[in-house]
Amino acid sequence: METIINFLYYSIRMGTPLLFGTTGEVVTERSGNMNLGVEGMMAMGAIGGYCAACYSGSLLVGILAAFCSAALGALIYAFLTVSLQANQNVTGLALTIFGNGVYLFVGRSLAKAGKFPLLSNYPDLAEKVMDKGIPVLRDIPYIGKLLFSYNIFVYVAIVVAIIMWVYVMRTKTGLRLRAVGENPGAADACGVNVNRTRYINIVLGGGITGLGGLYLAFVINGGSWNEFWINGMGWIAVALVIFANWNPMKAIFGSFFFGMFNVLMAWKGNLSATFPRVLGWLRLIPDEFYQLLPFLITALVLVFASVSKKKKSAEPAAVGVNYFREER
Repeated sequence: METIINFLYYSIRMGTPLLFGTTGEVVTERSGNMNLGVEGMMAMGAIGGYCAACYSGSLLVGILAAFCSAALGALIYAFLTVSLQANQNVTGLALTIFGNGVYLFVGRSLAKAGKFPLLSNYPDLAEKVMDKGIPVLRDIPYIGKLLFSYNIFVYVAIVVAIIMWVYVMRTKTGLRLRAVGENPGAADACGVNVNRTRYINIVLGGGITGLGGLYLAFVINGGSWNEFWINGMGWIAVALVIFANWNPMKAIFGSFFFGMFNVLMAWKGNLSATFPRVLGWLRLIPDEFYQLLPFLITALVLVFASVSKKKKSAEPAAVGVNYFREER
């Protein structure tokens, strides 16, 4: 039982950046815009938020900086696609290249100059991102480890996803948002400002994805500079939007489920030893396959979504389509 609890615990930790990315992209796509620049926005949020947190000594400043850095990338995307009517897919891909370029430029420049801030030099900040959990509750056998022993980012991600679910599904503003994503012409005829709605939610969704990048910088990479902080997480988050059926609440479970695939390689030995008859075969699979597995599952989700005729799909009808008011 302890092995299973620990495996699930690390799966949730690894799934947290996916939850930020998926939640942000759900909000964006609900407005009718498909932003494929999640990877780039997470990269901008990672480097911007991490450096701001270290230089200021404040985690809150880092969170705000990560949100604003990614939101800036989303704002550029919104200007190009909403105001200039640029192709959404091409613009999103360009944003990924741009965001990763900013991340590499800043990181390499600081590392080359010997000025990259190491988290080990900021003990107070490092303590704030440790898995300290919730006092008393974390001591409950099994449940405490699984539910109440995480760092602050895990709980923030879950709270943000719940708030976004309430916002999208249970508020008048969210109803207008969904109307814009389904039929912007009809929403416009009812007095909804389509462009303003899209701008606000694209920027909001982009900012949320930036928090996932900050989590990767602090928790997964421990503030140690390398060129692979994001490492494809943004692309998995884009596919998870489909897996979660454009629902922030379902994104919670989907993200943690995909987190299992990201930690399976490190845990295959423990799982095989604990359950030799059932999972002993895990040791026989090469490590390279486990590294491939999250992306393989992502590809399968996309293939299944493209060939499936699900009547209950919540995909916004106008997602990926620019709105020309003159053609209404």
